[in-house]
Amino acid sequence: MAIAESELILNDDGSIYHLHLKPENLAHTIITVGDPDRVDQVTQYFDQVDFKIQKREFHTQTGIYRGKRITVISTGIGTDNIDIVFNELDALVNIDFDTREIKKKHTSLNIIRIGTSGTILPEIPLDSFIVSETAIGFDSLMHFYDSEHIQKPEISKALQTHLNWDKNKSVPYAIKCSTTLLNQMHSDSVQKGITVTNVGFYGPQGRVLRLALQDNLLNQKLRSFAFDTQKITNLEMETAGIYGMAKMLGHKAISMNAILANRATGEFSTSPKNTIDKLITYTLEKIISPTKS
Repeated sequence: MAIAESELILNDDGSIYHLHLKPENLAHTIITVGDPDRVDQVTQYFDQVDFKIQKREFHTQTGIYRGKRITVISTGIGTDNIDIVFNELDALVNIDFDTREIKKKHTSLNIIRIGTSGTILPEIPLDSFIVSETAIGFDSLMHFYDSEHIQKPEISKALQTHLNWDKNKSVPYAIKCSTTLLNQMHSDSVQKGITVTNVGFYGPQGRVLRLALQDNLLNQKLRSFAFDTQKITNLEMETAGIYGMAKMLGHKAISMNAILANRATGEFSTSPKNTIDKLITYTLEKIISPTKS
C-alpha cells in the first residue's frame, strides 16, 4: 500500500522532507553528531567528500575514508530531532520513493554517534571516552511507538524505585546498544557505561542557574544507582532515542561519548576541541577495522 503524501513528505526535487537527501546521497555507515559544525570536524579526515547539503540543523556530508563510504549528519540537540533523522534515514533505504511503498528487502544501517557528554562519577577523568552499553531515556519518545519489545523494563523499574520517580515525569525506558558495534568500537581505552538521556541541558541534568529543581538530589541518586554491577556513568541528550529508533527500525547503533564535564567535581575540559578530535579519529579507525567476533 502506498504511503500518503502527508505521511512521507518529499521535496520537489525528490529528496526527503527535512534532511533534503536522496537515496543515492546516503552511505550505509553513518556517523551522527549533534553540532552542525562538527560535520566538517569529522570529514576533514576524509580522503574525499562527494556530497554536501545543509538545511536547518541538519548538515550532511558523504565521502570516502580509507576506502570506506561514510555519511556524516548532524541531528541537532534532543530526541525530538532523533525521531526526525532516524525515520528519514530509514525511509531513504527502506521505502521506494517512486511507488511510496515499503521495500520487500530490508537494508540495515550502521549508525555511530560521536557526541559530548558529562559524567556524574568523580573517578571518571575529563577528556576520557565512554561507549554507551545501555541508554536510559528520561524523554517520552519511545512511548509514542510500539516499543515494549525492545526495552529492558527490569532496569527501568529498578531505577524508578531507586529515584522515587515523580509520577508527573515520563516513565524512563532502557535500551541496549548493538552488540556487534559495541564489540567493534570498544577497547581498553574506552569505558563501557550506562548513559542517561535527558530532556534538557539545565534543570533535567540538575543544573541550577535561577530556577529551583523538583529534585535537587537527582544526580546524587543517579550516582548511587547500580544494576548488575553496572553504574550510570554519564548524561547527554540523544543516545536513548538513537538506540530505540535504531532497534525498532532494524538498524545497528552505538554511542561514543567524549567526557567534557565532571558534574561531581564541577570541572570542565580545558581542551574540548582536542578531545573531540581524538574521539573522531579513534572512531574512524574503528569503523574501518574488522569487526571482532
